[in-house]
Amino acid sequence: MNIKTVKINDMEIAIVNSDKVCISDGQTALDFMMSVNYETGCHSIVINKDAIAEDFFILSTRIAGEILQKFINYHFKLAIVGDFSRYTSKPLKDFIFESNKGKDIFFVSSENEAVEKLIKA
Repeated sequence: MNIKTVKINDMEIAIVNSDKVCISDGQTALDFMMSVNYETGCHSIVINKDAIAEDFFILSTRIAGEILQKFINYHFKLAIVGDFSRYTSKPLKDFIFESNKGKDIFFVSSENEAVEKLIKA
């Protein structure tokens, strides 16, 4: 796991890139948040999609809800970067659409877009 930080307008954002899955359930999400916060002090995180278990994107597993609820409960903001076009599930597409309209969780295609969303949130 590689973590770097960017500071824009007095806001620090942690950017995490990992080749392996870092978040697979609620407990690993909590461990991940606390590790990133300990290392960077950031409460806004950008992470690549491949660092999240694939089951996250199957809404019927309820893993997405469990994981994202941890981020909300602990007042962390999250932007997930990747290509989500391969997912054909209408409920997942609706979920991504609604999340992107909010202020806490974002699904975006680039790191720059992720940082921009988190700054405006």
